[in-house]
Amino acid sequence: MTARFVDPAGVECEVPWLEAAGERVLEGCLPIRAFPVLKGRRTAPGWWWSATDRRLVHYGFKAMRTQVMMLDHDPGVAALACRPVELVWRGRGGKVVSHAPHLMARLTDGSGLLVDCASQSGAGRRLVRRAAHVEAAAAAAGWHYRLVGPPSPVVEANVRWLAGYRHPRCAGGRLQEVAACFRTPLPLLEGVRRLGDPIAVWPSVFHALWAGVLSVPLERVLHERTVAVASGAEAVW
Repeated sequence: MTARFVDPAGVECEVPWLEAAGERVLEGCLPIRAFPVLKGRRTAPGWWWSATDRRLVHYGFKAMRTQVMMLDHDPGVAALACRPVELVWRGRGGKVVSHAPHLMARLTDGSGLLVDCASQSGAGRRLVRRAAHVEAAAAAAGWHYRLVGPPSPVVEANVRWLAGYRHPRCAGGRLQEVAACFRTPLPLLEGVRRLGDPIAVWPSVFHALWAGVLSVPLERVLHERTVAVASGAEAVW
């Protein structure tokens, strides 16, 4: 199996997959394929500002955008990119098969993650077949692979709300103060009132929730009475 990618200088390369996975900074590469605007799709290609690596990430469609958001929120992700690499192998009868996973993430342990996005109706047969090859290739390199569907509506809505406060400016220099206030579990509204003017404090609290400084059950609808507790993640800020 080989890997095709376009390096930051715009040069297209093709090297053995294990070399690419072990020696190349794939998360810094350009998208290997352009993202077309397709008639009938409600979401066109666009850009997501990644709080993880402080840059714009180009996505191709709605499901990809959602998974970019989820990866950006994941504390185990150090960097991410959309379609930075295409895997090429020989299929039945020697036919050349290629597949560019929708997303790639560099994890905090140094390994990589490849992700394909399934629609609400599930993954098609061709994607499922190719996913088996990609999963094996990822495992051979010490990486991980996921074929993911949409998150639950509640989780997606909660993370999307918090993503609106993902920029570091929303922290307002208050993360340690926020964490100290929530050392013991408190309803969000009560903690905000203890910290000061709610208009000034809410953005810091929402940023703390996005950054993992505060922890809440995202599987439940997020509201002012949701109980939050400090997770200890403020030490990295």
